[in-house]
Amino acid sequence: MSVTTLSSPALVHRQPSWLVRLFDYKPFLIVMCLAPAIGLLTVFLTYPLGLGIWLAFTDTTIGRKGVFVGFENFQYLLTDSLWWNAVFYSMVYTGIATFGKFALGFWLALLLNNHFPFKSLLRAIILMPWIVPTVLSALAFWWIYDPQFSIISYLLVDVLHWRTTNIDFLGSPWPARFSLIAANIWRGIPFVAISLLAGLQTISPSLYEAAMLDGASAWQRFRYITFPMMMPILAIVMTFSIIFTFTDFQLVYAITRGGPGNSTHLLATLAFQRGIAGGELGEGAAIAVSMIPFLVFATLFSYFGLARRKWQQGESND
Repeated sequence: MSVTTLSSPALVHRQPSWLVRLFDYKPFLIVMCLAPAIGLLTVFLTYPLGLGIWLAFTDTTIGRKGVFVGFENFQYLLTDSLWWNAVFYSMVYTGIATFGKFALGFWLALLLNNHFPFKSLLRAIILMPWIVPTVLSALAFWWIYDPQFSIISYLLVDVLHWRTTNIDFLGSPWPARFSLIAANIWRGIPFVAISLLAGLQTISPSLYEAAMLDGASAWQRFRYITFPMMMPILAIVMTFSIIFTFTDFQLVYAITRGGPGNSTHLLATLAFQRGIAGGELGEGAAIAVSMIPFLVFATLFSYFGLARRKWQQGESND
């Protein structure tokens, strides 16, 4: 007697549809997941950057479409004393402010890495200068540097009687320059300190314990353990700090607007003054584009500095 087996329709294996197979295809999923981010970067980053570079090679002004003029804008900048002054102060501003932020920020990170009461609360409070809006902190410094109502002048003149006249912080070039650098250091210390503190947390305490058993001093522990172990995070934080400082705009514009006598212009503020306030979009774009070689050099300097340090460490280990 033969037995015939009937297959149930529910048990019949069906091929997945083309849509299911498409979403199971990993390259397609990667493209789909990256498409929104790529679209946002294209619209809000790539297009403005490309447009700015194009405008730098034209004579465009506000209200008039320009024509391609090649390197004419850049040739003019090389003869412009204000541009050279902005380049000089941008480098001085970046160099001194970055050194100050890293010296004080590293010292603060080492202090915060210790155990003491209310450590978490103090770490949160130290972040305040970084999270406060830049314009708000700039207005506070603008009041601190005011020639008539400055709290510093009040302490020196009326309380301590060390001076007979108020200090004019923003009335002459070099005091105004150093005043802006001090404000930038105050604002940037929390970013450096918290970033380096995160790196310090990754260093194993057993390394310090072994060094102390070998009789290493505090300076030797810092030189041979802390600093080498912190080199990767130092290079990254320094790169970001240089970029943020060199391209600073809000702090300088809110406090001095490039004065007195255009002595405190950075390249970013000078580009805004020429391109937006002055209406010369092509020239302003050329000033902004001229910042790119400096930023690329700073990035490569930090990268090769880290690579050289790693190479030296590898040789010493061998």
